[in-house]
Amino acid sequence: MRIIIGFLLICILAAACESPLKTPQISLEGYKIEKGFDLEVIASEPFLDAPVAIDFDTKGRIWVAEMPGFMENLQGQGQEEPTGSIKILEDLDGDGATDQAHIFLDSLVMPRALKLLYGGLLYVEPPNLWFVEIDGDSPGKSTLVDSLYAPEGNPEYQPNGLELNIDNWIYSAKTNFRYQRKNGKWLKEPAVNRGQWGISHDNFGRLYFNHNSQQLLGDYVVPNRLIRNRFYIPQYGTNRLLTEDQRVYPLHPTAVNRGYADGVLDKDSLLINVTAACGPVIYRGGSFPSGYDQNAFVCIPEANLIKRNILSFHGDSISAEQAWQGKEFLASIDEGFRPVTLANGPDGAMYVADMHRGVIQHYAFLSPYLKNKSKREQLDTLVGFGRILKIQNKDAKIEEIPDVAQASPGDMVRLLSDKNGWIRDHAQQYLILKNDKEVLADLKKLAVNTTNPIAQAHALYTLEGLDALSLNVLTEVAQNSNAEVTSHAVVLMEAFVSSENLPLVLPLFKELMEKQDTATDFYLATTLGTWAKEAPETFAALIYDLSVRYKDNKRFTEAFVSGSGESVKVLMPYLQKYPGFANSQLASHLNENLKRQKENNLNPIYVNNERKMDNRTNGAKLFRQICAACHGIDGTGIEGIAPPFLNSEYLTGPPERVGLIILHGLQGPVHINGKRYELNQVMPGMAGNESLSNGDISDVISYVTNAFTKNSKYVAPVEIEKLRKLQPNGGREFTEQELMNYIKTLQQ
Repeated sequence: MRIIIGFLLICILAAACESPLKTPQISLEGYKIEKGFDLEVIASEPFLDAPVAIDFDTKGRIWVAEMPGFMENLQGQGQEEPTGSIKILEDLDGDGATDQAHIFLDSLVMPRALKLLYGGLLYVEPPNLWFVEIDGDSPGKSTLVDSLYAPEGNPEYQPNGLELNIDNWIYSAKTNFRYQRKNGKWLKEPAVNRGQWGISHDNFGRLYFNHNSQQLLGDYVVPNRLIRNRFYIPQYGTNRLLTEDQRVYPLHPTAVNRGYADGVLDKDSLLINVTAACGPVIYRGGSFPSGYDQNAFVCIPEANLIKRNILSFHGDSISAEQAWQGKEFLASIDEGFRPVTLANGPDGAMYVADMHRGVIQHYAFLSPYLKNKSKREQLDTLVGFGRILKIQNKDAKIEEIPDVAQASPGDMVRLLSDKNGWIRDHAQQYLILKNDKEVLADLKKLAVNTTNPIAQAHALYTLEGLDALSLNVLTEVAQNSNAEVTSHAVVLMEAFVSSENLPLVLPLFKELMEKQDTATDFYLATTLGTWAKEAPETFAALIYDLSVRYKDNKRFTEAFVSGSGESVKVLMPYLQKYPGFANSQLASHLNENLKRQKENNLNPIYVNNERKMDNRTNGAKLFRQICAACHGIDGTGIEGIAPPFLNSEYLTGPPERVGLIILHGLQGPVHINGKRYELNQVMPGMAGNESLSNGDISDVISYVTNAFTKNSKYVAPVEIEKLRKLQPNGGREFTEQELMNYIKTLQQ
């Protein structure tokens, strides 16, 4: 009898995912949103469970990746089970709420990203990046795009995002590769490693992301401009912290991982600064009130809120400022409100993927403090939920959403001028996908029409995607457009580098330099060295003149070197003739670059073989899962997050010191190779991680000392057990001095 009842219950639940139902009425009484906006729940359980990524098709339906296996319990059990899925959520009766959930793919293990493009679905099920064709609402032929997209590691730090940018490339967070399908073939190229969870772009194509304790970072330039010199590592134009202000203003005390530490909570037990920032989006919907266009919104799930930042553009840099002090764009007293992803919608609204889970700290980093608090407050029982929220301007006019996929080619060209960035992006995508050459004349006309700069940029990259750009069109655009569009034209001209094109390009570059516009000059700095291989003496003169104009600007120096690449060798004799060059910042960087070329010392993103990495060892696997997210797979560290491992005295010194740090954590500041590192977060101790044995920690010590120093070191598991008992004063993480004192005691 029990078997029959159980079977009937399964059938009912299965039918609920395919049959029309009504989204339950969920109270938002404890949610406070900025005046002038409406907040509504448009999907919830039983239609979805633990949503982590969303996208929209051209019918306005929501596609969602679910990750119910993440922290179903405090031990992290079930993480390897195939409980994830990708669903299509649909509103059949037009009331704005989901009443049908169709399973597109199921039995997935921790799916973490998805993107509708090229007429199919690109999605991530670690370690693989898959592309599957769509046949009706069912999966068709599958193609494995990359079997190493998200290699083994902690799920909080594996690659994710899948952001199709205006340049027709797909970018991700937490990886140094980008992807594109061109003429039926998948391309994969090195890119800058950006952020942790979530990635977005602005109207110009610059990328934005974050780390858990840094709410907003970004690139000052469009992607890949500063990494084209394979022997140069940019520092000043990419991965930049856009605001020092990490303050949050929650409505109530929340459970956070290090709530016991000084400076984490205020006197009222409210979180002071971000600790789990993720899922940023640049709003491009075109329907929010004046002043909201290209604002950066950031998820702060640990404090149950969403933050708003206002961006300012300075030509060669970007800065951000919190919209308000003392309040947030959206905040809640609902401890289950866990916004993890934000998205622009086809209707101009902003959508929130709310994982709605009690515990969102992965068990590998779960402190005893948070574990006990979660048990006491029964947060670990808050599972099996999931929400998608919609935020819209109360005064926005409701407009019909065009079905971009079914539009005529001529209408698609017109949609490149739409106020909504989602519609513009998809019009560009479908124009390239359909490859209709009849629209080329209209696209060229739009590209040179300076009344709508954003539409110009989309037209240029649509032409680029159709292999239909011409140097004449780019020259006309560069001469007559605003600085941002001109910069795009300068970038795209590199497809035409040749001696035959110098008579057209050289006078244009001189004309642009005469305008003395910082943004235009910045992009010229990235390209002059590329053209220099055709006429090094002539372009050396332009580089010198521009370098004098910005002689103390490190971003410009970086741009010159990055753009020069292998031209450095032929440029140097001509540059050295100019007065003052030998002692300039540019000369120093170029000489260093020549040295790296001679030593074949590549930027790590171009190195295929990882440093001493043996994926078969337990220590290597644990390093990927726990350490690499902050310290880097190559041990180079992440600015403001974690210091470098390479030849650090922390690794070359007594190995017990490494064991103490792994077990009990370390808080800054720290000194490595004579440099002081002020860190925005501490390294948490792993002593409370029940899944890490003494043998595991011993293996990690052996691995990191072998991989990042000249001599491997070993600490026996029995000695690790002794180190467990040497806890820091006050039960918190070690300070640098305290750690040194412990080591001296051990050595006596």
